Amino acid sequence: MKLKIFIQLIRIDQTLFTLPFAYLGLLFAGGDEIYTWIWVTIALVSASTLGLLLNQLIDLNKDAKNPRKNRILISNREVKKPSVWSLAIFLSLILIFSAYMINRLCFHLSFVAILGLVIFPFIKRINIVSHFYLGIIQASSIIGGYLAVTSRFDIIPLLILSIAIFMWMSGLDIIYSLKDVEFDKDKGPIPISARYGMGKASMISSILYVFAMIALIIAGVLTSRGTAYWVSIISVAIIFYKQQFLIRNRDFEIAIVEFIQINHMIPAILFIGTFIDVMIK
Repeated sequence: MKLKIFIQLIRIDQTLFTLPFAYLGLLFAGGDEIYTWIWVTIALVSASTLGLLLNQLIDLNKDAKNPRKNRILISNREVKKPSVWSLAIFLSLILIFSAYMINRLCFHLSFVAILGLVIFPFIKRINIVSHFYLGIIQASSIIGGYLAVTSRFDIIPLLILSIAIFMWMSGLDIIYSLKDVEFDKDKGPIPISARYGMGKASMISSILYVFAMIALIIAGVLTSRGTAYWVSIISVAIIFYKQQFLIRNRDFEIAIVEFIQINHMIPAILFIGTFIDVMIK
């Protein structure tokens, strides 16, 4: 497989989007040694890429019917399913091994993570549940980063930070799924966007965004975060507002492109603000 095709297949941009979530967990847990950061990075990259591959493999027939789904596994004959399955199995082993190198709890939870990634493509067939299941998967990254340092479940990552990521990513997916409204009505499960229309879907997404922001504020207060963290939170709040404004006041096809572009800034902003805050302290 050519390198260019391989990069398109593994969607490294999606992995880079998720990686700061795990780093946030590490920072809120106090940071720890550099080798922990390295193994967490390997584990997250393996898990994220594995999830993307499983999503393409299991949903291959369904995605082939959707003109918007330009999957490399569908459009390029050089990419063979057996090869992609082999890569998925290899990534599973890398995830398990890297989790083992972190600590025993992460090792045991790596099997749960793999099961969760396998289940996700099937969950997407169960109406509105898929939006929130995606939120759970993304939120698990921050929990994993925290557990890599502490080996214990505490209220901050489990109930506060993870809720923030869960609410934000669920609200994001509701908006993103508006692109497939017509297809979902005819051929697929009926998510919130197709069931209630753009108006109500946008309202539900806005409510989830508000809860996400509240959770980020609570997490900052409970852990006595400093100026850098609060600057990042204000920046994220501005982006949240901008996203919701775009969807309501612009042509959807134009708005959704900018919506996704500015969304990719959020994980980096949260990470940089938290990193500076931790380093200063």
